[in-house]
Amino acid sequence: MTITGTTNTPIRQPRLLEQVREALRLRHYSLRTEQAYAHWVKRFVLFHGKRHPREMGAAEVESFLSWLAVEGRVSASTQG
Repeated sequence: MTITGTTNTPIRQPRLLEQVREALRLRHYSLRTEQAYAHWVKRFVLFHGKRHPREMGAAEVESFLSWLAVEGRVSASTQG
């Protein structure tokens, strides 16, 4: 659905990373934290072939975390 403004120009929905950044800014997270979260969201999306997170669930999160632990050599404490 396209939403139009007062001049009948379409208003585009914010992209995923824009939404993430906005949510973090509303919660007053630091810039470094915002950058880190955006980085991990991007890696998650790329790992799953650029699928949008709303199309995925717990199984995709688990597979990404398992991949990080095995292939990415990221410690379990980093995974949350």
